[in-house]
Amino acid sequence: MSYVEDVSRHRRLAVLRHLAEVPEYVSNASILQDILGRLGLPVSYDALLTEISWLKEQGFATADIDAAFVVVTATRRGVDLAKGLASHPGVQRPRPRV
Repeated sequence: MSYVEDVSRHRRLAVLRHLAEVPEYVSNASILQDILGRLGLPVSYDALLTEISWLKEQGFATADIDAAFVVVTATRRGVDLAKGLASHPGVQRPRPRV
């Protein structure tokens, strides 16, 4: 796996973890971009929309990418991935928080 693929897997996990921790599992793309930057995973807005689209295609999140204001919501499967209860090769598996 390449460095770029590894970073994408980590970004996807970070997005899902954030969504799993906020009320109603929902956030907007601008906030997600800020969160990723603070986690050392900076991303352009276009690249973030690509990651959100990927999460949506896999059924891990819902979003209207074509809207002027992109709102992202985690699905049940996305929350399971964020918590380490499920796995997918395109999303980094979370490490124990112990």
